[in-house]
Formats: sequence, C-alpha cells, structure tokens
Amino acid sequence: MMAWSRLVETWAGEGRKTVLVCADPWLYRHLAGLPGVNAAPPPSLPGPLPRLRGFAARLRYGLRAALGVRAKPTTPQGRSWLLSYANPQSGPDGTDAYFGPLMRERADLCRMLHVDCPPEEARRLNGGGRSFSLHHWGSALFALTGLPFARWIPRKEMLDGPWGWLVRRAATGEAATAQGAAIAWQIHCQRRWLADAHPLAVAWPWENHGWERDFCRAARGLGVASAGYQHSSVGRFELNHHVDANPDGLASLPDRVLCTGAVTRDALTRWGLPESRSRVAGALRYGFARGPRWDRDAPLFVALPGDMALAAQMVGAVSRVAPGLGRKILIRPHPVYDVAVPETHLVTRAATGLGGQAAVSAVIYAATTVGLEAVLFGLPTIRFIAAGCIAHDILPNTVNVPAADEAGLAAAIERAEPPPTVARDDVFAPVDHDVWRQALPLPKAAS
Repeated sequence: MMAWSRLVETWAGEGRKTVLVCADPWLYRHLAGLPGVNAAPPPSLPGPLPRLRGFAARLRYGLRAALGVRAKPTTPQGRSWLLSYANPQSGPDGTDAYFGPLMRERADLCRMLHVDCPPEEARRLNGGGRSFSLHHWGSALFALTGLPFARWIPRKEMLDGPWGWLVRRAATGEAATAQGAAIAWQIHCQRRWLADAHPLAVAWPWENHGWERDFCRAARGLGVASAGYQHSSVGRFELNHHVDANPDGLASLPDRVLCTGAVTRDALTRWGLPESRSRVAGALRYGFARGPRWDRDAPLFVALPGDMALAAQMVGAVSRVAPGLGRKILIRPHPVYDVAVPETHLVTRAATGLGGQAAVSAVIYAATTVGLEAVLFGLPTIRFIAAGCIAHDILPNTVNVPAADEAGLAAAIERAEPPPTVARDDVFAPVDHDVWRQALPLPKAAS
C-alpha cells in the first residue's frame, strides 16, 4: 500500500489525468489526501464486525489456553534447550522438524514446545521425558482476563501521521483475529518458563518475530544465552530478518545467529548483523540426498506454502492449466497448513515431499524453501506469482529462477530448463557440531 502511495504521488505530478480504481476504503482515504488527487466519495468502512469478531476470537483463544494449563512439571535445571514449534514431522524420540536429530545425538538437551503445540500433541512428543509444553507455565487467570483484550493499539501519533489510514487498516485487520492473543500467550508463558527453569542456553528456529524479540530481551536479562537458528532460506526481500526491523536494533536479536550456510550469513551481515554475532552451523533440517532426477516426461511437482489463501490459489491455477499440458501434476501441501486438493486423473496429492520423488519434470513453488531445494537439486524451478497478494521471494540474491502468474504458467512449464549449478554447501552446509556445542553447552557438571 505504501508502494501504491508512491506511485500515485508520481502520477499526480505528471500533469496528465490518470484514473485510479481503488476498492480498499482505508487505502482510498489515504490516496484521497495526497496533493493533486481529485477523489470521489470513498467506499464505506465496515461496521463494528471486525472488532466484535476479533474479541470473540480472542475470548475463545483465552478459554482454550486456560483449559490447556496443567500442573507445572519438574524440569531439569541448568540445561541447554531447544524451543520448537509443533510439526507432524517431529517425533517422540527427539527427532525435530527444525533441529533434525540433534536431541537424539545429545542426551543432555531438552525440548520446550511453542504454544502453537496443542497439549495432546505435546504429550505425544514427550516419549523420552525430555519434551515439555509451554502451556504448563501459563496462568489460567491471565488467559481469561488478559488475552481477550490483547491486540495492537497504535499510538495516537501513528493514527494521525502521514500513514494514518494505512496504520488504521493494519490495526483493524490484526484486531479481527486472535493473533494478538496468541502472541501475548507465548510471551507470557516463555517469560515464566525462563525465570523458573534457568536454562544455560536456548536455541529456536529464528525468524525475528515479535515473540522472539521479547524472548531475546528476557533471556538476556536473566543471563540465559540465546541462539537463533536460521533454519530456512532468507530471501532477498524477507526484511523481517533485517536489524532495522527491530525498533531497538541489535538489542532484540539473539546472542548469536546460527546460519545454514555462508550465503545466508553474508546476507545477514549486509543487513546489519555483526559478523561476531553469527556462525555457519550447518543445515540440520535438510539431508544431503541426491534428490529426484530430471525427466521431461515425469510429473510436475507443486510445493504449496504455509499461506493457505496463496496455496489454494496455486491449486486452482495448476488444476486449470493441467488439461492443456496433458501431464501429471503432484501437489504437496505444507505439512502444517493443509488445503484441499481436488483430485483428477491428472492432478493428485503427493504422498511424499520433493526428496521422496524418483523424478520430476519441474517444480512450481511460492514462499517455501522447497523452491530453493529444487534449485540445489538441479531441477527446473518456477516461482508462482499470485494475484492480489505478494509472496516473498525466498531465494537469495545469488539465485534466480523464472517466475510466472497463472496466465503465463503453461508457457513457463513448457520452457522450463535446469537452472545454473549452485554450490549446495554454500546454502546448506554440513553440520558443524563444534558450533552447536558452543551455542548449546553441556551442563556444568557434565562439561
């Protein structure tokens, strides 16, 4: 929306008439206030429904959070921990979708599960008695009295400033969901756990979200070492990883960032992270198998992102081009965020991920690291461009692949060729166990 504003400012100063159609009521009001813009009456704002829906969603989340609170378990003191998300690919033996076999190789490590992990899933993952749920550290009273009111309330100067209408739009959209309540519950539980468990160090899949920034500050205040694991790609425009994305800069970043490879470490250095705060630790999530072979007559493989609206749009697009291609298409939903895949004689759900395929003719992706894996496997790779939204390009600035929207998808598939070779170790380096041991030290008695 800020980009649209800049475009309209340019057009308004060109001395010729440009007609702009805008159905978004907040953006319309913002554009109407720009110099040189003559605006008709704006679209109407919605009524109180978003706020009501948001309060109801937050109340429901608070009730569920309160019901998930159990007696706080006794946990080992002075250990190094992994703080991880729920993922179907994680297992009770310590296998973790983000940290691979690290817990199986390190008997001293414990795992704390993010509040996105339902209590029943946390019980499943606690096969070895070293996995715990953050829900146990929450206060049911806070869940019932605080979470229904947990939402972003912008400061008055933000609402009255040059981007006021766009800030209002963002605040209304956020308040329409329980996202604020979920973040508040994560922060509440993790602070109480840190104060209670006194970990030596904690590593987590680092993406520089708001709850992570609070975690860094809280851990540093308690003398707990923090290690953010850059577990997936950092694309050229994924600026949430930029130091300047934090109001307090480096103060909200982990003590060290453990990178999967030199390509990402170099990118983070360019974005303001001091080299002393990062190390190449290697790729725990990704094996080093050869991957599928390229075969022009093999099926297309479509890797869907976690964004369910974008994923549904991709399903529709590839289904509509399938008859003209006359080629089998395998669609693989995100392991956590599933979407419906209407199956036909040409379009089916993939039973395994990309690494489990014998051969593919091309890979179509959007906003998922599977696109980067495909490039590293030497497979023809196409980035899908959605309509009506922007999907982050997850590829680093040293890697380029063709991109296509639905209208150009069939032609892009027909032209698809293997990409230039990319050195895999530069992106997903072998695991450096010494770096991991330094980031997650052994208990003092054991060391």
